[in-house]
Amino acid sequence: MSFNLLTSGLPIQDLILGASIYFPPLFKAVLVGFFIWLILHHLLRDWMYSGEIWHPTLMDLSLFSLSVSAGLVILVVW
Repeated sequence: MSFNLLTSGLPIQDLILGASIYFPPLFKAVLVGFFIWLILHHLLRDWMYSGEIWHPTLMDLSLFSLSVSAGLVILVVW
């Protein structure tokens, strides 16, 4: 019984930078979510650290997790 890992004809959609670097879909969602978080963090930074939020680090972390979720939704819809 032989098992061939290199079957031709199968689309390899998650391969980005050549044959040696593989980016799984979850990493892509984190990468897209990181850029969304950068934009939102820049817009909301003054408000979060003004003292109005009880714990700005937790707010920032939850904003990041929502951004990663939004990135996953963007990748699925796209």
